[in-house]
This record gives sequence, C-alpha cells and structure tokens, in this order.
Amino acid sequence: MGKALTLTLNGSEIEVEAGTTVGTLVDGLSPDRSRVAVERNRAIVPRATLDEVQVADGDVIEVVTLVGGG
Repeated sequence: MGKALTLTLNGSEIEVEAGTTVGTLVDGLSPDRSRVAVERNRAIVPRATLDEVQVADGDVIEVVTLVGGG
C-alpha cells in the first residue's frame, strides 16, 4: 500500500493513497465523466488527462457536475 496523501476535494479534507489519479476521484463522485469539469489547484484538468494526472499531498480538487435544463 502506498503512502497516504491528504487533499481537499470539493471543500472536504480527505486521505487517498499515493498514485491516486484525478480520474479515480471523479469516478467516485459521478457516473458520467462527460458531465463534469475538474479544477486542480485552480487549473482546469482536461477530461482526456483525468486518468494520467496523479494527485499530490495538499492538492485542492474541485469537481463540478454540469446540469442542463431549460
């Protein structure tokens, strides 16, 4: 098991294992990646790179679900 990292996800402090990707976090929050926008430390994470970007200790991640309506 990897080292535990502490980060902030949508305003809540959580611990995750080292090597965790932004994609893993998103999958835990939303079943449809095409309807989310992700910001890591105030920078947008392109959807195509979610499974490549590993989180780091102290990161601040915001995941926003896009909702359509009329």
